[in-house]
Amino acid sequence: MNDTLLMALYAFLGAGATGLVGAGVLRLIRRRSLTASLTVVAAVAVVAMLAGTLAVAWAMFLSSHDLSVVTTVVAMAAVVSLATALLLGRWVVARSRALTQAARSFGDGGHFAAPAGPATAELDQLSRELAATSARLAKSRERERALESSRRELVAWISHDLRTPLAGLRAMAEALEDGVAADPDRYLKQIRAEVERLNEMVGDLFELSRIHAGALALATSRVSLYDLVGDALAGADPLAREHGVRLVGDRVEPVPVEVDGKEMSRVLGNLLVNAIRRTPADGTVAVAAERSSEGVVVSVTDGCGGIPEEDLTRVFDTGWRGTHARTPPAGAGLGLAIVRGIVEAHQGRASVRNIPGGCCFEVTLPAFEPEG
Repeated sequence: MNDTLLMALYAFLGAGATGLVGAGVLRLIRRRSLTASLTVVAAVAVVAMLAGTLAVAWAMFLSSHDLSVVTTVVAMAAVVSLATALLLGRWVVARSRALTQAARSFGDGGHFAAPAGPATAELDQLSRELAATSARLAKSRERERALESSRRELVAWISHDLRTPLAGLRAMAEALEDGVAADPDRYLKQIRAEVERLNEMVGDLFELSRIHAGALALATSRVSLYDLVGDALAGADPLAREHGVRLVGDRVEPVPVEVDGKEMSRVLGNLLVNAIRRTPADGTVAVAAERSSEGVVVSVTDGCGGIPEEDLTRVFDTGWRGTHARTPPAGAGLGLAIVRGIVEAHQGRASVRNIPGGCCFEVTLPAFEPEG
């Protein structure tokens, strides 16, 4: 038993000394190729075995013949181990270089395509993560391009919509100043109407900036959806009469919701104004509200004739108005963007779909959950 412990001690000392030297070499070459590190690891394993064997042979006074046999066996093992380490290292390094080359496409705005061929589990996992990151970056770039396009369109349309009333205001002011206005009272009423329109546009821009900045503070309370819709219909009735459009709201359930009444009234008002302006005379704009499996759904249907399928996904984008809506009464294309921002601030969802003869805008809100 004592001889066995003694041999184990000598073997450990010889192998341990080799391991310390190997650790120092690995530290020195830590920035070198993986092939070099694998070679050092294989060499340490074989040399540690040889050092332990020689230490035991020296301590136990083995015969020279036995020592030469053991040394030869260890040497052959060293050759095979080093060759295997070199092959493995070269294969892993080649795969890593191929992965690096594929990853460089990120910098050029391209998509990541994993190199073909087998790989280790770690490299394969890295390839999958890079592919997922590439997909997320592609979606992010697409969103950024869409937002940039919306911003450019918004600036162009706002500039147009501001220039037109400002030019009219200047002309009417000059006419009043020079005393050449045939009907001053009519001019004053027109000036007031244009100023109100500009004030609404500035208010929409301010509201949208608060939404985008995440600074929209909601003062929520429990209210009846029936009351909200009723107030919105009453507010939109004069505009509907002016356009010869019928307002219908006989499918509204008295569903309680937890919302900011002021902001939600703005949502319903924007949807109704948008529907009335795009519905021809003698058309109908209908409002409905009911419970669903997803919460509470408020819908506004109009008779606009429908929206092209390619534009359905852009309806709620900032500044979007469609090719047929570039006339001044259409506003700056902010109303529906504000609708989506307010609804999403309430943890809801705004959507639109075509129906026969028109469109159906839907606002889905979380159902009210009483405490207790």
